[in-house]
Amino acid sequence: MIKNESRNIVRQRRHLRVRKKVSGTAEKPRLCVFRSNKNIEAQIIDDVKGVTLVSASSLAMKLENGGNCEAAAKVGAELAKKAKAAGIEVVVFDRGGYIYHGRIAALADAAREGGLKF
Repeated sequence: MIKNESRNIVRQRRHLRVRKKVSGTAEKPRLCVFRSNKNIEAQIIDDVKGVTLVSASSLAMKLENGGNCEAAAKVGAELAKKAKAAGIEVVVFDRGGYIYHGRIAALADAAREGGLKF
């Protein structure tokens, strides 16, 4: 990390490196995660068409504290439920440049328990 670069710029650079290899298709869309201090969001995206198929967020669910692991797990479970309703079973996980730990891992585990495979 260069002296004046923020953590978010470094994360975005990491995310671009991941996105070179990870891409969603109609058969296997991409589950993309965004995390802020107060909320967490997840989308299932078909990159070929450039369309968001399913999304869920702690903000849309009106969770009291969207910045903790419990909220992330609820968002993951809600996303899995919506994906099942849309006929999506297999996805590619895109952690968005974040470390696979804490809220990101909680969301992924809840999505797996909800029936998504990745």
